[in-house]
Amino acid sequence: MLPLLVKSAVFVLSFSSAMSFADSSSFTLKSDDIRSNEMMPVAQEFKGFGCSGGNVSPQLSWSNPPMGTAAFAVTAYDPDAPTGSGWWHWQVVNIPADVRGLAADAGDSATQSLPKGSIQIKNDYGFSGFGGACPPKGHGTHRYQFTVHALSKPLELPEDASGALTGYMINAHSIAKSTIEALYRRD
Repeated sequence: MLPLLVKSAVFVLSFSSAMSFADSSSFTLKSDDIRSNEMMPVAQEFKGFGCSGGNVSPQLSWSNPPMGTAAFAVTAYDPDAPTGSGWWHWQVVNIPADVRGLAADAGDSATQSLPKGSIQIKNDYGFSGFGGACPPKGHGTHRYQFTVHALSKPLELPEDASGALTGYMINAHSIAKSTIEALYRRD
C-alpha cells in the first residue's frame, strides 16, 4: 500500500509541476513602445547625466499569468552598465494581481499614475520612478531588460530598500517572468 501511495504522490507532484511550467511558459510581456532586439526611441532616454531624452517609461502589457499570482513586479535593468553590478532603471513592486499593464509614462512619480498599492523603488539615478537609458557615449550598445514578474505574494520591503534587496526579494517570490530586451546606444 505504501509504495502505491508514494507513486501516486510522485505522479501528482510531477503533474502539478508540469502544469505550473505550462502556465508560466505562456506568460508574455508586450509593448507598443519597445521591441526585443531593437533600438529604443529617444523617448525612453534619460533626461540628465548628459542625456536629453524624454525619460518616458514604455507602455507595457502582460497576459496569461500563472495560477497563484498574488501580485506583479516590473523591472528595467541594464546589465551592460560599467558599474560592476549593472544599473537599475526602474523597479515597481506590488502591482495588484488583476492589473495587466502599465501606460506609457507610468514611471513618472509626479503623475502618480501607477495602480493603487504599487510601489516604485529608488533607481540607480537616486530617485523613485523610471530613469531612462543613458549609456556612456561610445560605450557601445547596451541591453535594457524590461521584465514583468508574477509574484507568489506582495513584497514586504523596508522603506529605503536598495535595488539589490528588491531584486533579491522579487526573484525569491517570482513564479514566472517574461522579458523584452530592448537596445540603446549613444555614439
